[in-house]
Amino acid sequence: MRIGVVFPQTELGGDPAVVRAYGQGVEELGYTHILAYDHVVGADPDIHHGWWGPYNIDSTFHEPFVLFGYLAAVTSLELVTGVIILPQRQTVLVAKQAAEVDLLTGGRFRLGVGLGWNAVEYEALGEKFTNRGRRSEEQVEVMRKLWTERSVTFNGKHHTVTGAGLAPLPTQRPIPVWFGAASDRAYERAGRLGDGWFPMMEPGPGLDYAREQVVRAATVAGRDASDLGMEGRVSWTGDADKTAADIVAWKAAGGTHVSVNTMKAGLANVDDHLAALERGAAGLA
Repeated sequence: MRIGVVFPQTELGGDPAVVRAYGQGVEELGYTHILAYDHVVGADPDIHHGWWGPYNIDSTFHEPFVLFGYLAAVTSLELVTGVIILPQRQTVLVAKQAAEVDLLTGGRFRLGVGLGWNAVEYEALGEKFTNRGRRSEEQVEVMRKLWTERSVTFNGKHHTVTGAGLAPLPTQRPIPVWFGAASDRAYERAGRLGDGWFPMMEPGPGLDYAREQVVRAATVAGRDASDLGMEGRVSWTGDADKTAADIVAWKAAGGTHVSVNTMKAGLANVDDHLAALERGAAGLA
């Protein structure tokens, strides 16, 4: 099982030297990948009365594709979006940006996609919130064509592409697409369309149920469910032994990847985050 980290988007600020120090420090500690969350804009709760969410207008977020272009130059890690909110973005542009990151990393890129929860963000980006699940499926179809075909013509319900293509094409053809999943419909989509998936729960009965749905969907679609990756997430609490035990639990549950998340753990700066990850890595030795 490959063990990576969650980039602490909301806690490292905008200093590129800090981003570089974090990426290089993570690589030196032996972690295999960096996973980054995605939010383009945050909602102002003073304007949107009654609105609530885990992030708001004051939460800092680097744009993942631009962030990864930078990290590709200073690390050799796999870079993972976990997840890009796909339906609030233009499909062909996402395909281009993903292809570029894939090329810059030499194929060390996974495109995690999901539907998101913030209608305010969808409005700001000019996309419809209520049909985002259905649109995302067609988006993945269009992107995979663009990543593998020189000239694409596509006429769908939501997309029209006429004799157009990306150049250069990505290293990986197609780029692996992993789905964030937290509902029966999302489990079905991940099994039917995904190269892997990100469960939104810990190992246990809930994960067992979700995985059964993913495997069933893959089987119905004529796919080999054993080919699908599964990436869990472990939150750092200051206890290296617990972190190690949580990672072992993900491996026992069939996880192919796991990411250690140090956000919201009371860590003040990049050195604190790296120190926590060093303790976590030592616990795995």
